[in-house]
Amino acid sequence: MRLATFNLLHGRSLTDGAVAPARLRSAVASLDVDVLGIQEVDRGQPRSGCLDLTAEVAGALGATHHRFAPAVIGTPGASWRAATAEDNGRQPAYGVGLASRWPVRSWHVLRLPASRLRSPVLLPGRRTRVILLDDEPRVVLAAVLESPAGPLTVATTHLSFVPGWNARQLRLAVAGLRALPAPRLLLGDLNMPAWAVTLVSPWRSLARLSTYPSSAPRIQFDHVLADPHGPVPPVVGVEATPLPLSDHRALVVTLSAPSLR
Repeated sequence: MRLATFNLLHGRSLTDGAVAPARLRSAVASLDVDVLGIQEVDRGQPRSGCLDLTAEVAGALGATHHRFAPAVIGTPGASWRAATAEDNGRQPAYGVGLASRWPVRSWHVLRLPASRLRSPVLLPGRRTRVILLDDEPRVVLAAVLESPAGPLTVATTHLSFVPGWNARQLRLAVAGLRALPAPRLLLGDLNMPAWAVTLVSPWRSLARLSTYPSSAPRIQFDHVLADPHGPVPPVVGVEATPLPLSDHRALVVTLSAPSLR
């Protein structure tokens, strides 16, 4: 059983600044995972060729089940508003996605409020720079899966870059996921280092590897967490995989597959 989390940076490569669909599909296919949680995901955005990036990722994996959950409608850094359950998918959107090779029993969405504070953010590229940004609302996308080892809840999210506020969001996320069947896993870019995640949440980290920045990782922002209330198969492999796009590495966790029942 292989699961991964990957911040796509909407598919952009730092080498040429472009979003190349073939490069994205090849990179994702190379991970060869059963479930992939993705963050910084575009749908219908001109900057990424108006593609549905979640569908592109699912196709590359051979994942028969996938879902995109928008956090905002519009374009981050430009004009946007908070997404709602009533949005119909016809407008450019940005959020998180989940793709699974295993059947999905049900999908669930939990919305997390934005901070009112502006915060400095490092923008990746050939010439990195720091700017002040307004925070955006966040979203948790969860699926109750029929894995080969039994029912399994897997969720993905991308938390705020505002220190302290992301800790609050993490508490809200894990509390909300407790309503879904165990065992439970949370995959995502939490914008928090491992020590902070450990302080905030009782959920157990399944991987301790630096993932950011991708060229020479010094910090772990990307995490795979397991709820201690419920059996989780033993971890038999962990990788922080560099890919030819994004400023993050993909974090891959391989589990053995005894029964989860």
